[in-house]
Amino acid sequence: MPWVSEELCTACEICVEECPVGAISMDTGIASIDNSECIRCGICHDACPVEAVRHDGERIPAEVADNMAWVQRLLTHEYYADDRDKQKGLVDRLRRYFTKNRKVMEQTLESIKNLEDTRYRD
Repeated sequence: MPWVSEELCTACEICVEECPVGAISMDTGIASIDNSECIRCGICHDACPVEAVRHDGERIPAEVADNMAWVQRLLTHEYYADDRDKQKGLVDRLRRYFTKNRKVMEQTLESIKNLEDTRYRD
């Protein structure tokens, strides 16, 4: 989903005014996008004069880093800290968790492709 870079946003409110569904508001002087309301029309990207509205793909490295920080916090929790067998079990469960998320993503992409194939045939 689109997001707003706090460092770039100048609080001009152009994106707020241009959003056709009212998914953008000002939050402590920074534009904020309500992703549950956003329809991904891209108008905010085009409207922002300082390119503060960013694409979600830019967040991949940060999201991976957040995931790994979470994994490290779990591994160092007192329950796991000194027990390699418990740590291995945790790593196996985390692998299944992220594999499930990948399967959900892959099946969603396939469903979108099927929708596209049936809905937009020439």
